[in-house]
Amino acid sequence: MLVFLVNEYVFNINEGLQHMTETFSRIGILIFFFISETFLGLIPPEIFIAWTKKTDAPLFNLFLLSTVSYLGGLLSYFLGKLTLKIDSLRDYLEVKMEKNLKNSRKWGGILILVGALLPLPFSIACITAGMIKYPFKNVAFFGLFRFARFAIYAWAIFQVVH
Repeated sequence: MLVFLVNEYVFNINEGLQHMTETFSRIGILIFFFISETFLGLIPPEIFIAWTKKTDAPLFNLFLLSTVSYLGGLLSYFLGKLTLKIDSLRDYLEVKMEKNLKNSRKWGGILILVGALLPLPFSIACITAGMIKYPFKNVAFFGLFRFARFAIYAWAIFQVVH
């Protein structure tokens, strides 16, 4: 409903996506998206999914986009692990958050799955997984559901974007 109102009264989404496609290179958009997906993922991927519809090869670009998102999440995991090198943060997590960390490690797969599938920042889930030392192989596996999210969202968005 909100998207419809914005499109109708504030900003024509189709025109904006067309302008984005004509103005920016694919590699530039993918790099910008990778940076966003690596550092907190604050820009909604739905904008970029809609952009793929306006390109010459929408399915290929959607695959690239989902791959970039997945790789950005994996890099976020390592950034989370890197934050543990900060003594004060590591001490806080290991001492004051010890009970919470046990539950987080136990349910870490759900955390990654939720981050991969739902419209929550995937990178935040991956950073958290790195900070709680959740096994990387599990992050990599559950993160693959990011591809399913992009496919489902693309199907819905492609119905709206002309």
